[in-house]
Amino acid sequence: MAERVLLCDCLGSQKIDATAIERATGLTCSRVHTALCTRQIDLAARAIADEEVIVACGQESQRFSELAADLGRPAPACVDIRDRAGWGAGGDATAKMAALLAASRVTQNQTKTLDVLSEGSCLILGRDTRAFEAADRLAEALAVTVLLTDDCEIPAQRAYEVAAGRIRAATGSLGQFVLTFDALRQLERGGRGAPALGAPRDGAETRCDIVLDLTGGTPLFPAWRKRDGYLRADPGDPGAVAAAVFEAAQHQGTFEKPVHVRLEEHLCAHSRAGKIGCTRCLDNCPTGAITPDGDHVRVDPLICAGCGACSALCPSGAISYDAPPVADVLRQLRALSETYARAGGTSLRLLVHDAEHGLPMIAFAARFGRGLPPDVLPLEVAALSGFGHAEVLAALAMGFVAADLLVGPRTERPVLEREIALARAMGAGDRVRILDLSDPDALSDALYDQPAPAPAPAPVLAMGSRRQVARLAARALMPEADAPVPLPEGAPYGAVLVDTGACTLCLSCASLCPSGALLDNPDKPQLRFQEDACLQCGLCATICPEKAITLVPQFDPSDAALSQKVLNEEEPFACIECGKPFGVKSTIEKIMEKLAGKHPMFMESDAGRLMQMCDDCRVRTQYQGQSNPFQLGERPRVRTTDDYLSKRRDH
Repeated sequence: MAERVLLCDCLGSQKIDATAIERATGLTCSRVHTALCTRQIDLAARAIADEEVIVACGQESQRFSELAADLGRPAPACVDIRDRAGWGAGGDATAKMAALLAASRVTQNQTKTLDVLSEGSCLILGRDTRAFEAADRLAEALAVTVLLTDDCEIPAQRAYEVAAGRIRAATGSLGQFVLTFDALRQLERGGRGAPALGAPRDGAETRCDIVLDLTGGTPLFPAWRKRDGYLRADPGDPGAVAAAVFEAAQHQGTFEKPVHVRLEEHLCAHSRAGKIGCTRCLDNCPTGAITPDGDHVRVDPLICAGCGACSALCPSGAISYDAPPVADVLRQLRALSETYARAGGTSLRLLVHDAEHGLPMIAFAARFGRGLPPDVLPLEVAALSGFGHAEVLAALAMGFVAADLLVGPRTERPVLEREIALARAMGAGDRVRILDLSDPDALSDALYDQPAPAPAPAPVLAMGSRRQVARLAARALMPEADAPVPLPEGAPYGAVLVDTGACTLCLSCASLCPSGALLDNPDKPQLRFQEDACLQCGLCATICPEKAITLVPQFDPSDAALSQKVLNEEEPFACIECGKPFGVKSTIEKIMEKLAGKHPMFMESDAGRLMQMCDDCRVRTQYQGQSNPFQLGERPRVRTTDDYLSKRRDH
């Protein structure tokens, strides 16, 4: 059944052209209503009951969902075209409304989830009686234990366990915390007077589902606000403590944890043969969810908070954001750009934001200020840090003339700044900005006052992996570039330089290269390189015994990056027996010079000759020689029954 769009001008506060929207999107539109959520709610109910509808209103999505539930119908999709388009100053927003509706219809892959079970065991960490006050409130709902980090009088009457100690280590997340203590003293049972604690012991361990930290000291975990089940409040702020206690009480039951990223271990360039290569994700994961695991890394989905930094930084695509996948974001960008152009819009700009900070900023700017300009299309993403250089370049190559990223207080700024610097070097230039604003009016001013950007290049279809998309987009943004462009240090694109005077063509670099950028030649001693495949992981430079390799971060937009070039080659050595070429002539001659006739094992001329033979001739010569290690002497004759019988007759 085809979907129909229910339009409403929200008490006449916005202008909507239903015919133009139909023509640009291909969607069937209703007439423009005025109060669809109040006086005309019966019209909405009739439409929801009869067909699949899209309600062009974001503010009252809850009301329309409840209406659908009362009618026994699925909740309709609700798309905000008012705050993001209709309530903006500066001109006709019809093309923008059409683009927002079209982008909302892009199919989104379902997010994978894990079930997390919390049975309600709560550990409260505190220094004084305020920990007991919190425990008194939670004891009826949760199984509470109080751990004191300082000496404090213990209540005689209580409904929870009490202990004292010093935290040595803490791991885990909601439903699976593990804490290790030193100097742990547990409550002594029995006796008169005030409760007392027993003798201290080190290395004690406990497990719990929830941790409520009221110590006011250093948090137990990095990026602690992103650690599920770990709640923290300033003990001197009663309001914050009450809020934390209330939240802790809600952390009991079974919860769905989104699996934010997907890991393809065979693509990971972390290490090979015990040598460390790429560590970008390990160095930048704020929660510590990523750890080394042999030649690749491991992502703990229960600790991962979904910031997207690892996906943006991963040079090989081994880690990719999956909630939603990058391909879904690219399809949304394409729908926005194409529909906007189809509706007659020009000079399209992009505003990327998150839900926590960006949505309220846009809503307040629209309700009380100028809102967004009609040529600025907002795109909400789940992880702003995951919108890296590839996505920025793709947006500009799809027809956007500029892209702004609105960061919030919890955005991983270092990763985002690094990715934006890389995008600028690869063709984005001054078309991309980071907006660090907390005032809605300042947001509007920054967008309305932006100088007119240069025209966008002819749109391209961005397809493939993030790396392929970035290369395709960068080439479109730099059509006249005919030489490699220098990139910031640590960029995942670049060349490899080899000191031919030091390189012995041992080819250890080629054997360990995770992406196949460095290759050998089976027909002759040769080291080849394909720049397009190079991840700049550094494994080749680390493994090189002569330290003859240097990494050069750069981007070559020409087709030369797609072909193989020779970095070093030498003449092969010809076997002195059969003439077959093998090895490297200079290396074998150098070995002969150092060992033949000088080393005890090579004092004999025959031994020295072996070094100048190919594998087949060397084995053949050794087998036929007097010093053949496989020589076992004459084979003994097989004894038969007659031998045994003749021996018996002789006796």
